[in-house]
This record gives sequence, C-alpha cells and structure tokens, in this order.
Amino acid sequence: MKFQQRAGHSPDGTMADILTTTYPWIKALHIIAVIVWMAALLCLSRLFVHHAEDAANAATSQDMLTVMEAHLLRIIANPAMILTWIFGILLIGIPSLIDWSQGWPWVKLASVVILSGFHMWLAGHRKPLAEGKHILSAKSYNVISKIPILIIAVIVFSIIVRPF
Repeated sequence: MKFQQRAGHSPDGTMADILTTTYPWIKALHIIAVIVWMAALLCLSRLFVHHAEDAANAATSQDMLTVMEAHLLRIIANPAMILTWIFGILLIGIPSLIDWSQGWPWVKLASVVILSGFHMWLAGHRKPLAEGKHILSAKSYNVISKIPILIIAVIVFSIIVRPF
C-alpha cells in the first residue's frame, strides 16, 4: 500500500494497478524464490564435487548421490528458478519501479541470465555423472561451485549499491 500511495496510483483494476498494489507480496515471493534457487544451486554443485570424489566408492554411494541430485534439480532448483523469473518479470511490470536508463538493471538482468545458464549447465552435467561419466574432476567442480556466490554478489550489489 505504501508503494501504491507513493506512486500515485489508484486501484481501478488495471494490470499495472494490481501489480502496484501487490508489490510487497511479489517482492517477498521473488526474494524467497531467489533464496531457494541459490541454496539449490550451491547444494547441487557441492553434490557434484562429492559425486566426482566418490567415483571409486561403492555403487550405493553413487546411487544415493544420483537420486539426491535428480530430486534437488527437479523438485527444488527448477521450480525455484521458474518462480524467480515469474516474480521478477512481474516486478518489471510495475510502473516506475525500475529506471532502465541506469546501468544496474541491465547488470542484474545479465547476471540472472548467466545464473540461469549456469543452472542449465549443472542440469546438463547431472546425467553424465549419474552414468558414471565424470566430465570434470572433483577439483574442477569445487572451483565451479563458487560461481553462484560470485553472481549473486553482483546481483545484490547491483540492486542495493547501484554502482552502475
């Protein structure tokens, strides 16, 4: 309601007015989806490290990691990414919320696209790992597991500090 009053909108039922009125809810749901998505990407990339490290271990360990990776990707990471995009697009639809003449929204958008690409890259590595084909070493997966942290840092600084 505070955003609605500041923006000078009266609720007459247009899509822009509905989005403006529900802004706090959309923003909260967007943040929750982002947190879940980041947690899932960090966990999934760490599971890949363990999967590659445990290549010589018992099949039961490999089977357990394969099931965990598949469930984490399908049940948590994929829906969280989709919800992040949906709520983000809804936020973009709120009039006067984002000044696209500044650099920060473009940096944030590019970072989200890169993070989505990273998500897809992880998804592409899941099946070969499940089949016992280790495309990368555990050390490489360990280095790669830090990528979401760097990208989320760029996103947060873009939104909060707006240096661009």
